[in-house]
Amino acid sequence: MGETINIKELFQTLKKRIWLIALITIIAAIISAVISFFVLTPVYESKTQILVNQAKSDQQLYNATEVQTNIQLINTYNVIIKSPAILDKVKSELNLDRTVEDLNSQITVSSAKDSQVVEITVQDPSPQVAAQIANKTAKVFQAQISKIMKIDNVSVLSKAEVKGTVSPIKPQPLLNIAIAIVVGLMVGVGLAFLLEFLDNTLKTEQDIENILELPVMGVITTIKDVPKATNVQRPDVTARVPQRGETLGS
Repeated sequence: MGETINIKELFQTLKKRIWLIALITIIAAIISAVISFFVLTPVYESKTQILVNQAKSDQQLYNATEVQTNIQLINTYNVIIKSPAILDKVKSELNLDRTVEDLNSQITVSSAKDSQVVEITVQDPSPQVAAQIANKTAKVFQAQISKIMKIDNVSVLSKAEVKGTVSPIKPQPLLNIAIAIVVGLMVGVGLAFLLEFLDNTLKTEQDIENILELPVMGVITTIKDVPKATNVQRPDVTARVPQRGETLGS
């Protein structure tokens, strides 16, 4: 029974503060929408792929040892791709007005497990610039790796292209608004319970009974003021004094 009363009180608290919860949720959603649409800069993504593969002779079409060696070298290639030796040339050839460190933060290099394919992903406010950086990075790496490691086993598998209308990968307004609504609800509910916890005023006889742990003997109900009647005609009553010898009512 105690649990039922507590749950009922929780719902009563939420019902009493529903306006506060709704207000906080709406404000959070509006702020998130304004920031997503008008404050944050859209960021676009472009990708290119390079293939790490040894040149094969006609007599040796497939060598498992060489494939395994290439796969092990991919981790080394991932580091070299983002090194100043590569990005410095990318920056100068594209005339980018940013530092090598900034360019490094825009580029992500990844590869699937046991795969000879390396994917270069670039994020930039301009989709065209992102594609240029991705393609140029792959091209410079392909040209420089033979000088750095004295090998020639890298080929460009696919180039980054900008086709038609491109959607930014971030921000995602709908996702941001949904997250803001959830956060707003959580904050609103928490604040509602906090205000209820801090409110120590007595409002009902149940509050008095709970605090004093004594039964309530009586309750004074609230009486609304009754408007005074106006222009009420009183009945015409004429009193007559009985004469000698007459009885009352004759």
